[in-house]
Amino acid sequence: MEIQHRAGEAGPVPFRSSRFFCVGSKWYFTTREGFDSGPFASRQRAEIGLKRFLNVVRLMPEEPQVH
Repeated sequence: MEIQHRAGEAGPVPFRSSRFFCVGSKWYFTTREGFDSGPFASRQRAEIGLKRFLNVVRLMPEEPQVH
């Protein structure tokens, strides 16, 4: 697996891992913020759950930044 920079990244490529993990026979996804969601019956269902989660997050208003 070749490690590549994402758009807008500079410097060393950070460690990345899969957002999906399995405990027993149940699947979960995790977010960068440390939120785990599941269980799902399959990895495919967990992937669908993550897509739905990201769509909801995109609809949320951004928090005002305090400087």
